[in-house]
Amino acid sequence: MPWEKSFDEETALEKAMQVFWDKGYESASIADLIEGTGLNRGSLYNAFGGKRDLFLKTLTKYDRETRQAWLAELEALDDPRQALSRFFDGVVEQTIADPDHKGCFLVNTSLEFPAHDEEVRQFVAKGLRELEGFFRRCIEVGQARGEIRATLEPQVGAKTLVALLVGIRVLGRGVGDESTLQAVADEAKRLID
Repeated sequence: MPWEKSFDEETALEKAMQVFWDKGYESASIADLIEGTGLNRGSLYNAFGGKRDLFLKTLTKYDRETRQAWLAELEALDDPRQALSRFFDGVVEQTIADPDHKGCFLVNTSLEFPAHDEEVRQFVAKGLRELEGFFRRCIEVGQARGEIRATLEPQVGAKTLVALLVGIRVLGRGVGDESTLQAVADEAKRLID
């Protein structure tokens, strides 16, 4: 008799993502994932493969529903200065609002996962490149409209904004207070003045 799912896969992925986000990949055990998702071991493996496969699926879900969706929303504003301002203010707001100080799942992965896992490294690098591309496009469009200073080299500015973003996310994991995080965000916004 073929195996039939008796659970919602998206809900299970969401719950597994929370386990990985709370504990990190290395510290999350199969027992933690079973408890967190409410699935039994067989259902977990049949639906998602092993721990690493499940992790990659949760990372893809997070990236699609969080980073990609947010960037699409900001690009739709067609106002690069406002998009960059909302981006950095939003990052600070999200970071402060998280009582568990979990940080960004993508940034956490870049810090935790070993460099020898090429697939994960490439996934994270692609996400960071896309953020850099968003920042670069904002700078270029703003410069073309005369809204962002022409002396800012777009690629350098974009890389700097990525570094400031990662800094906010890392500091937000419990080291930085709201004023520190906002100071970094304000510096990001000053970069484009």
